[in-house]
Amino acid sequence: MDSETPFRMALVAVFVFTMAVTVYHRLQAATSGEKISHAEEGCLFAIVLRLAGLCLWISTFAYLLSPASVQWAAMPLPPWLRWCGVVTGGLCSLLMYWTLSSLGKNLTDTVVTRAEAALVTHGPYRWVRHPFYVTTGLLMMSVTLLTANWLIGLSSLLVLGLLVVRTPKEEQILIDRFGDEYRLYMTSTGRFFPRLSR
Repeated sequence: MDSETPFRMALVAVFVFTMAVTVYHRLQAATSGEKISHAEEGCLFAIVLRLAGLCLWISTFAYLLSPASVQWAAMPLPPWLRWCGVVTGGLCSLLMYWTLSSLGKNLTDTVVTRAEAALVTHGPYRWVRHPFYVTTGLLMMSVTLLTANWLIGLSSLLVLGLLVVRTPKEEQILIDRFGDEYRLYMTSTGRFFPRLSR
């Protein structure tokens, strides 16, 4: 058995569970039939973000289907660290389920809120305002460790950087929508990290 086979199998398991959770919740959110505009995000930004995401997908699938094709981007990580990526990936799948279950039908793939959106402050939203981005970041880190591939890591950093850049616009839209309720929520929670004193 190839030395990459156990890690590829682990990646499939993490991928399948995470995608099942994500697709299920996206389909549930889409049952409203509401058309979500991407105009607020900005056309250029939306294109760059999706191209970065495509690069991440391609590099990850290249590793999965043909590890030799991305061997040039391999990092010399010890097996124990790669297995830490496997464990973290499994935990991130559970965290993704908790996050999206808490968010419910509010889920969108852009900065715009749904017409019937409610401010979510329970579940992981009790501690941070953007647990979906935190979970996505941790998941990307775990996949980078699991695959021991810097191309996947670099693509992940690009996607995460773009999400961080987009976050203030998203929060301004939430302030416009929920007003003082969201401002008060901001005082008790961190954007990506829990506040030490509450």
